[in-house]
Amino acid sequence: MVLRYWLIIIVLLLCFPVFATAETATIFGTVRDGESGLLLGGVELHTHDDSTISAADGCFQLHSTATEIIVRKAGYLPQKVAVDFPLHLTLQPFTPKALYLSYWAASSDQRREQLQWLIAETGMNSLVIDLKSSRGDIAFRSQIPLALEAGAQRVRTLKDLPEFLAQLKQQGIYTIGRIVVFKDGALAGSRPDLAVLTLDGYLWKDREEISWTDPFSREVWDYNIGIAQEAAALGFDEIQFDYIRFPAKSDLVFSRENTGENRVAAINGFLQQAKQQLADYPVMISANIFGYICWKHKDQKIGQRLIDLARYVDYLSPMLYPSGFPYGVPGYKNPVENPSAVVALSLQKASELTGLPTIRFRPWLQAFRDYAFDRRWFNADEIQAQINASDASGSHGWMLWNASSRFSLAGIQQNIPLGKLNLVDASPKKGDATALTKVLDEADECPLL
Repeated sequence: MVLRYWLIIIVLLLCFPVFATAETATIFGTVRDGESGLLLGGVELHTHDDSTISAADGCFQLHSTATEIIVRKAGYLPQKVAVDFPLHLTLQPFTPKALYLSYWAASSDQRREQLQWLIAETGMNSLVIDLKSSRGDIAFRSQIPLALEAGAQRVRTLKDLPEFLAQLKQQGIYTIGRIVVFKDGALAGSRPDLAVLTLDGYLWKDREEISWTDPFSREVWDYNIGIAQEAAALGFDEIQFDYIRFPAKSDLVFSRENTGENRVAAINGFLQQAKQQLADYPVMISANIFGYICWKHKDQKIGQRLIDLARYVDYLSPMLYPSGFPYGVPGYKNPVENPSAVVALSLQKASELTGLPTIRFRPWLQAFRDYAFDRRWFNADEIQAQINASDASGSHGWMLWNASSRFSLAGIQQNIPLGKLNLVDASPKKGDATALTKVLDEADECPLL
């Protein structure tokens, strides 16, 4: 009798499984600016089963079983908060001012300590940290099988990443994890089926003798987004994607036809998927873009079209190095003599092309020696001129690039009055539109890219 009873119970459980389900609740509340106290519209609120945007009066409503909510808005620090009823949130405004820690510099305790000291001494507040290099190496321990298969874990320069992040957090330093995406010598070399090829079927290599992966490949997408998810789980404040583009070269073989429409769809598709899969983490997303993209709607043959990119990231980071504008910009034929103008006008154009507020842009600025014009060193005067232009534009801060992470206090600390930027009108004049188009079309191959 007892045996029959248990058999009946087992059959019922198999046929009608019981699942413990949390009750869906209506989560409502407001979001305010943590400094001014003003109610904030346009704030993204996300749970695992619902998402919404706060209304102009700061009010929001979610229907969810979640116990935590991810909250983010451009110009503010991201948050993960516990559910309460009602939920009155405050977001802290934040403007990054960052130095860059390269993949190999990260292996030096002395270099790390120097950058942390410089950040404190100069009033900066952020650090961009290489997590995946252009050669495909991953700086920290990854659990992704393809990383091991590709040999991307042979040299890890951030073996102590969790401890290092905790130290930076304690110092109040905002952390930006830089991930180089499609330029990836390790993965391309180990998996030629995922690589960009030459017309005769060999691995293509760029001027640095590094191979690239195919931007059309969903497996390549998943691999890089997986690395980003691992970084987000470790506690980075922001994930920054770099080399999210096609090589600026024709006569290459991809898994799909290399047309402008296909290129743009691939880059947008990657960023859209990244945004979706990082939504569960309190992390912002940014994308590094070619400087000339700020000036034109076309994709420059690399798949980056400004107005499209903006839909899928919180911040766009144009590389506004004056040396990276070998053809100049309208009104300024020699950018290294006019670093303020290059930065200010490029940000102005980017805002005009997209209709976005300038807070959605955070540029990379030049802190290295010129290579395109007169080989001048970019020291305090040149660096501060760029900073002043970026600040005056209302951008979301700035980042200083030096490939070797070599910065000095004398080189970056300089008190220069902001003043008024003296800029010529950069709008194309009569008969100048053709010249502008020619300048931008010829700029497809930037020496830095």
